[in-house]
Amino acid sequence: MNQVSYEFYTHKRWENWLGRARESGFQIKETEEEAGKESAIFVNMVDDVILACLKVTARFEKGMLSREKALEILIEIRDIVLAEVEPISEDIDLMIDSIQTSLMGALVAFDCYVMGDYEEGVDIEELIKEAVEAEASDNLGLALDYVAQCGAIVLKGKNLPEEVMSELPYGIVAEWLDGIDSISAAMVGSDSYKEFDEADDEDAI
Repeated sequence: MNQVSYEFYTHKRWENWLGRARESGFQIKETEEEAGKESAIFVNMVDDVILACLKVTARFEKGMLSREKALEILIEIRDIVLAEVEPISEDIDLMIDSIQTSLMGALVAFDCYVMGDYEEGVDIEELIKEAVEAEASDNLGLALDYVAQCGAIVLKGKNLPEEVMSELPYGIVAEWLDGIDSISAAMVGSDSYKEFDEADDEDAI
């Protein structure tokens, strides 16, 4: 198998994003419009990680990466983006914590997809319901497993049910599912991640 020699995501890239967040001086605003404008940096941070992971799974699907290598790369990405971040400010710290929680949901989904630990025919609505119930029972490990399966099915091309998503109770499952929603949005937004270009500039953010 022709393994790819390529850095999908780096510490430097993540540090660049954290630097931008630090420089943004972000504060949680009263109005949604103000908050939306200033929080764009955090949305872009998540999208950048998601696209890196999508590049990994695209190469895995093409046989350019073995299952073992794909999982190894995903673990490396997880170790970078879920590492503890030095405090910046109360509001920015809250946003980064939220980002890392949603990325946890996305990353376990990529793992689940590559491992094949899911059934395509399973009802996503049912999985979400089971995840919420598991969270309510303080069984977060089981809840995360259900979220991972949701994400793997989304990676196979299924959509998250909008009505169910809009009615989710606030909690960690809802934040994890935000990560799955980000995967879905990235897949709809562009399929450029399927094109492999070794000359991709890792600093071009």
